[in-house]
Amino acid sequence: MNVARPGMVTSPHPLASEAGAAVLARGGTAIEAAVAVAACLSVVMPHFCGIGGDAVWLVADRQGRQRCFLGIGQAAETLPVYNAAIPLRGPASTVTSACAVDSWGHALSYSAAHWGGTQPFADLLAPAIALARDGYVPSHSQHFWFDFRRDEIPQWGSFVDHFSAVAGAPFTQPGLARSLSLLAEDGHRSFYDGRLGKLLAEGLAAAGSPLGATDLAATRTREETPASLDYRGLTLLAPPAPTQGLSTLAIMGILAHFDLAALSPTSPLRYHLLVEAVKQAFLDRPLIADPDWSEPAPWNFLDPQRLAAKAAAIEPGRALDWPHPYRHGDTVFFAATDEQGRCASVLQSTYFDWGSGMPVGDTGILWQNRGAAFSTVPGDRNEIAPGKRPFYTLNPGIALKAGNPHLLYGTQGADGQPQTLSVLLTGLIDHGMTPEEALGQPRFLLGKTFSDSRDSLKIEASLGKAAIEVLAALGHEVAPLPALSPIFGQAGAISLADAASPSGAHDPRGEGKAVRPRTNR
Repeated sequence: MNVARPGMVTSPHPLASEAGAAVLARGGTAIEAAVAVAACLSVVMPHFCGIGGDAVWLVADRQGRQRCFLGIGQAAETLPVYNAAIPLRGPASTVTSACAVDSWGHALSYSAAHWGGTQPFADLLAPAIALARDGYVPSHSQHFWFDFRRDEIPQWGSFVDHFSAVAGAPFTQPGLARSLSLLAEDGHRSFYDGRLGKLLAEGLAAAGSPLGATDLAATRTREETPASLDYRGLTLLAPPAPTQGLSTLAIMGILAHFDLAALSPTSPLRYHLLVEAVKQAFLDRPLIADPDWSEPAPWNFLDPQRLAAKAAAIEPGRALDWPHPYRHGDTVFFAATDEQGRCASVLQSTYFDWGSGMPVGDTGILWQNRGAAFSTVPGDRNEIAPGKRPFYTLNPGIALKAGNPHLLYGTQGADGQPQTLSVLLTGLIDHGMTPEEALGQPRFLLGKTFSDSRDSLKIEASLGKAAIEVLAALGHEVAPLPALSPIFGQAGAISLADAASPSGAHDPRGEGKAVRPRTNR
């Protein structure tokens, strides 16, 4: 008999979710399941993530341990002289190393030390290797983003040879299968100072990237204490600087001053307050940078008095004027919880969709363009420098209740991440929604985007014409978009309100799903 076990995995691709659930079914930890998911997503969602990118992790358990693993690559030691912004594509955009694979190894070491994890690394990579070698049917998302960039792709050199896919046909990645097999044989550090690292260094040099073998060897995951904020009796965790996790927490700290539960979920006033709280928090965001290189901000982002003042600055009857720099980026969110209630909440990314557009040699690895998030303005807190980490949009979340994991959540979308999380978290917490209900709510996206250069408030038409008209009357420059538009990204959530039977979902804007592990008994 096929019997469901405690635990759950959610991810934006069913094949990845199933791979993670299989790890849980054989007794693996949430971290081990997450590594299997991460590896599969590197294959089946090459437009959003890969082993040529980065990853940020939050982990928590019922023993009171909460840690953040910042798998963020650093800028090359030898950099060109910049007279303009860093290019968005091509070899010149590959100025930061890739730390995703190191974060997998770091997380597995933590799992072994604290959670009794025993799953071999090679076993966790096996499903991803098989998918890269034997192929899979590309998702609608993969086709959408290939078509979206169709006019640019001819400028990306060998990219088209690696990532062209025929609708309905299996899509194979033999080079990536070989690279993943090297990792399975040699261990995760092969990517940095082993056989695979040698191939990568040669490929990067041949392409004209500033990255070299010493940059790969120096790449390491940082383990940090998560930032935290209390909201309605829960403790919200987020990754610290240089990520925008502080912005997400600040938004929630501002919203704590309003009785959102008294408002209808589709009330225009609710959405007005969410948007205005985002604006107030984003005003401080330019001060977030690599703490190794920057003086501390002149204030505490999460100071209660500061958050109260920001809440008081919100006018219920008028929108704050808003031009603000936009940061682009795409990624994948996935999460896992095991039968012991241990949790991993993760974002993995190559920054823009399709990253730098540059496959490295014949490794099948598409390198990230995360270095484009740096500034080239002298004196800017986020100015590029050798060995420095850029401002980072990735911020997965975990909410604790009485010290135990209660909610896992996250989303893709760069600037849109804190905005989507404000909708998701207030739906889950203030309005008591299930994960599926919360993920189906109308979304908004403030300011310029890669598809719309106006400083407008993009909002899903499912909010309703009347509510959108009220927002316009309040002074928002509203730009309605179709319901469940892929422009708003894909989020996911797991609720542990019933720890023995978690509930979860992935975004209706994509094809992902939440999966419970099952065993034969």
